[in-house]
Amino acid sequence: MLKHCLLFSAVLLQTVLLSAQQVQPASTPEAAGFSGQRLQKLDKALNEWAEKEWMNGAAALVIRNGKIAYYKGVGYNDLASKTPVRKDDIFRIASQTKAITSVAIMMLFDDGKLLLDDPVSKYIPAFGKQTVLDKFTAADTTYTTVPAKKEITIRELLTHTSGLGYAMIGSKEANAIYAKNNIPVGIGVQGDKLLDAMTRLGKLPLMHQPGEKFTYGLNTDLLGCLVEVISGTNLDAFFRTRIFQPLGMKDTYFQVPAEKSKRLVTLYREDSLGKLQKADARMLNGPAMADYPLMKSDYYSGGAGLSSTVYDYGVFLQMLLNGGTYNGQRLLGRNTVRMMTMNQVGDISLGNDKFGLGFQVVTERGSARTPAQEGTFSWGGAFATSYWVDPKEKMVLLFYRQLQGGSHGDVVEKFRALVYQALND
Repeated sequence: MLKHCLLFSAVLLQTVLLSAQQVQPASTPEAAGFSGQRLQKLDKALNEWAEKEWMNGAAALVIRNGKIAYYKGVGYNDLASKTPVRKDDIFRIASQTKAITSVAIMMLFDDGKLLLDDPVSKYIPAFGKQTVLDKFTAADTTYTTVPAKKEITIRELLTHTSGLGYAMIGSKEANAIYAKNNIPVGIGVQGDKLLDAMTRLGKLPLMHQPGEKFTYGLNTDLLGCLVEVISGTNLDAFFRTRIFQPLGMKDTYFQVPAEKSKRLVTLYREDSLGKLQKADARMLNGPAMADYPLMKSDYYSGGAGLSSTVYDYGVFLQMLLNGGTYNGQRLLGRNTVRMMTMNQVGDISLGNDKFGLGFQVVTERGSARTPAQEGTFSWGGAFATSYWVDPKEKMVLLFYRQLQGGSHGDVVEKFRALVYQALND
């Protein structure tokens, strides 16, 4: 009996320690379960990609069991002046904002302020009595609709199954209809209010019947609006007081302050010859400029608006890996994190993987095609930032570049493979 009690106590202690885990440097890669020698392959590859100008530069962070096994900047922030990318530089993380907004919604769920199957119209009336696109005429952007079979819910926003499309980067139908009604993509927005834009969106047709398909769209911008409506504070203040300050995220912003502007990594793009050029022209075929993180705006896009560092975001992901706690503070219930990181789309097809409440989730089938263990959750951003959290390996991986488009996207999967091959415990 005593033996069993001691065993149970040891397991309980291990669980408590894991939940309290904070990000800290490892004395050696080996202390985090990596081979330092095999991690040199990653060093070599990152430097080679920068030398070949497949990217101007990058920052990378690997955390295992709460210990930093790899944390480096490589290449150049400015190719002409050879100014280096530093590991604590600030990157436009675009759609990586979605995970933070999803956590904010789930914090309100934990607060008893909402239920996931609440209709959106309960909080924003414009989303009642919606229609679904039936026929679309490209020549004059006219269309016909049919009634929606049901109202869209918060859960469907979290899973991108609501039927909302994306402005500017979505389908030709969504691009045309949203442009005609001044629906922004979410970055570089001035002279508009989030609630006003989302109210306009609510009066437009869905791209498909709610819950029937996965369509990547403005779902998370609408979630951000719900955070504002339900909490009574803007998204910037909610993020800062409820998430960033408790986690010690000191370099994550909707608008990067002037004193940190030199740490914002230069955005590059490939020209027609495959050469890297500064992306100082308009981006996404819309109004957003490369310096949008420095622009003053009170339009807070929950789907795309943030800039951050690999370290700040790594701490955020470690909180999720810990089951919702970090630095002695609980941001989310552990079962709330469980819900967020499991299949929430049922049999809806997403290739080899599934989608949770804000994250892509690796299935058994997906894990057969990559080194990532089943249950790994991830996403990325439009300007070439990526992250993964592998609960079975107790590992967080981040790989940040700043590129608009580009022909060397395969380096993302190569980065992941180079990290996993170095595991040595």
